[in-house]
Amino acid sequence: MHIRRPAHVIVLGGGILGASTAAHLVRGRARVTLLTEGHAADGASGRSLSWLNSSGARSEHYNYLRLLGIDRYRTWRVQHPRSERFLRFDGGLKWAGPSDSLQDTFTQERSRGYDAVWLDRSGVSKRLPDVRAAAVPDQGAIFNPGEGWVHLPHLITELLAEARAGGATVLEGVGAVDVVSDDGAVRAIRLADGRRISADHVVLATGAAVPGQLAALGVHVPDATVPACLITTAPLGVPVRTVLNTPRVAVRPMPDGGVALDSRWAEESVVTRADGACSVPDSTVARLLDEAANVIAGNPALAVRSVGVGLKPIPGDGEPIVGAVPAVPGLSVLFTHSGATLGLILGELMAEQVLSGDPSPVLRRFRVDRFMSGDMQPSADGSSWTPVRSAR
Repeated sequence: MHIRRPAHVIVLGGGILGASTAAHLVRGRARVTLLTEGHAADGASGRSLSWLNSSGARSEHYNYLRLLGIDRYRTWRVQHPRSERFLRFDGGLKWAGPSDSLQDTFTQERSRGYDAVWLDRSGVSKRLPDVRAAAVPDQGAIFNPGEGWVHLPHLITELLAEARAGGATVLEGVGAVDVVSDDGAVRAIRLADGRRISADHVVLATGAAVPGQLAALGVHVPDATVPACLITTAPLGVPVRTVLNTPRVAVRPMPDGGVALDSRWAEESVVTRADGACSVPDSTVARLLDEAANVIAGNPALAVRSVGVGLKPIPGDGEPIVGAVPAVPGLSVLFTHSGATLGLILGELMAEQVLSGDPSPVLRRFRVDRFMSGDMQPSADGSSWTPVRSAR
C-alpha cells in the first residue's frame, strides 16, 4: 500500500467511528484534528446497546464486514488486557415471540458457519445460569457463543487517549461545525464562531447528522434514522454475563454490574418535540425494567441509573455508507447502524483509504455513490432502497 499521508486530516465526530478513525490515522503518522459538537460519546455511541454480532439475515458482504469487526475486537481484547471490564465475549442468546420462529435464522446461521447452538430450557439453565430459563419459549432459543458486548464510552476514551498520545488534537464542545467546500472540493471546516480550520481531508462521522451535512454539499443519501432510547440500571448484585435479545427486551451487561436495556417497542414510544429534542415516557422505562427482570435469573429488582434518548443513525437501505464522496473531493463519510460492531474495522479501513488514496475492496459495496450509480433502487415512496440484481 502506498502511503501519501495528507498533511492534515480533520475528523468530525466524537463517537466510536470518529475516535477509531482518528486513532488509526495517528498510527499511520497523519496529522489529525478531531472535533465534536459536544462531548465524546455523548451521541448515539453513548446510547448504544453495543451487542457485538453478525446475527440473523445479512447480505454476504455485510456479514463479512461484521465478522471482520468482531475479529478486530478480539485482537483489541488481547492487546489491551484491562479492557476485560468493558469488552467481553460471553455469548448472546435470542428467542422468538409466541407466533414467530427462529428456526430459519438458525439454519441460515449454521449454513454460513456462524457459531450457533439451539438450546431448550434445560440447556439454557445448564449453560447460562444468569438467564431465567422459564422465560425461554417452548421452542427454545439460539445461543451464539462467539458474540459479545462493549461499553463504547470506555473504548472511546481509550482510543482518544491513544490519538492524543500520537499527537492528535482533540477539541470537544466546539458546537455545530460546517464543512467548507471551495470550487466543489473540501478545503476547511468552519466553527460556530466563524473560525476556519484548513484541512487536506475531512472525515464526516457525525452519526445522525451525516445525511443533512451531505445534503448541504449537494449529496443526498437515504436516511432511516429513528429515535431510540437506552436505559441503564444500578448494579444488580447478581452477575449477568450473556447478551439477551428477546421479543420484549434486549439486555447487555454493564462494566459496573448493572445492565443496559432497549427494545423496538420502547423506541416506538419515544416522543420527538418540534425542536428535535426526544424524551421517553416514564411508563416505558418502568416496563423495560419489568421485562428485563423477567428474563434475568432470580428476577432481581432493577433501579434506573440513566435514561438516554436520541437519534439512532440508520442508512436508508440498512447497510453502511462508507468511503470517499466522489462529488466532493477531499471528503469521506462514515454513516452506519451497528457502529459498535463495526467501530474498529471501519476506523482502520477509513484511515487506510485516506492515507493511501486507494479504496478498500472490502468497502466496495458500501460506497456513497451506490445510490447514484444504479447499484440501488428506491421504493415507490422513496423511503427505502434495495440492491439492483445484476449478473456481475
